[in-house]
Amino acid sequence: MVSILHSKGVTMITVSALGAIVALTVAIFLILRKVSPAYGMLVGALVGGLIGGANLTETVSLMIGGAQGITTAVMRILAAGVLAGVLIESGAANAIAETIVKKLGEARALLALTLATMILTAVGVFVDVSVITVSPIALALARRVDLSRPAILLAMIGGGKAGNIMSPNPNGIAAADAFDLPLTSVMVAGIIPAIFGVILTYFLAKHLMSKGSKVNAEEVIVIDNHHLPQFLPAMVAPLVAIILLALRPLFNISVDPLIALPLGGLIGAICMGKLKNVNQYAIVGLGKMAPVAIMLLGTGALAGIIAHSGLKDVLINGLEASGLPSYVLAPVSGALMSLATASTTAGTVVASNVFSSTLLELGVSSLAGAAMIHAGATVFDHMPHGSFFHATGGCVNMDIKERLKLIPYESAVGLIMAVVSTLIFGVFKF
Repeated sequence: MVSILHSKGVTMITVSALGAIVALTVAIFLILRKVSPAYGMLVGALVGGLIGGANLTETVSLMIGGAQGITTAVMRILAAGVLAGVLIESGAANAIAETIVKKLGEARALLALTLATMILTAVGVFVDVSVITVSPIALALARRVDLSRPAILLAMIGGGKAGNIMSPNPNGIAAADAFDLPLTSVMVAGIIPAIFGVILTYFLAKHLMSKGSKVNAEEVIVIDNHHLPQFLPAMVAPLVAIILLALRPLFNISVDPLIALPLGGLIGAICMGKLKNVNQYAIVGLGKMAPVAIMLLGTGALAGIIAHSGLKDVLINGLEASGLPSYVLAPVSGALMSLATASTTAGTVVASNVFSSTLLELGVSSLAGAAMIHAGATVFDHMPHGSFFHATGGCVNMDIKERLKLIPYESAVGLIMAVVSTLIFGVFKF
């Protein structure tokens, strides 16, 4: 059933909760069938809108409106490609990972892998790229120290999840934009939950160190470190970007991520003596960000349908009936949307754009809403219908059956971060 609301001369279309559920179901089905996530979510949104009671014109209007709502985030994400390109292509990411692992040593191999992936993700490298970057080091360590394949992969994934909720990555940008917050505020809000995520990751990885398949000698790749930059120059790019972003909350000097992230990459390239390669790095970085930006347009279209559906009321009524406080809507919506999209970024975008206004009306602060949704979106972002599941398994040569067994452990890491974030911002209201 569709309802038409008139307010101040503006016609607002509302589709049924069934339509929103159908939209999510169709999108998941198509993504599982290997359809591009962007197309899967576009088709899901279209079908959901029509089944939800809107006509074709109204459905398309809701989809376009939803996509328009995230264009600011898309622009900032594309700009972040310069920083990501510099970190990946200059060898800075490898230098950072190598240094951390070398300093901690083989005796703390699992902790080293966790921290290396966490720091790479926290400074602006995509979480799946961080895992892929650290994986050759992980395979070599696993062979030398006799660690299992599941243990090293969980260490890297858990570290990546922790770094992801305190990074200037697309998910952080999307949460900050939806709640009109400085990006650094969202990043800082993820620090304490991330610490708990790292601790749990380490103990779970230790539990798995003798379980599962072992790494063979032929899988170990010899890494050439001679052409990598030094650690301090490698850290300049992310440090400059973070310092520029921090000027707004510290001194009320606003430097938009659209400027801060590429400028950090540029200054980092200069300090590493690689200025002449900046254009090449930027092109590679744009190539990394373009699929995310395209996916987010599809995500925005899906969010447009869900945001104008009765699904919000169903969730709110369900929370009220259960006796749970209203702020629980934030982490729950983040978790549910990450389950539907198998992506931290897409889950954060949908949940933030759909539920931000509702959470604010319920008395939840902007920072609390953004932080809890962001943490909640890490609970199920590793599901098999997403690319992260396959990319991370592939980088350590893990078969599907063994990769599936890691899902409960990954979910536990995301869940502890969501719970800690909810305690901090929902229960204790820091």
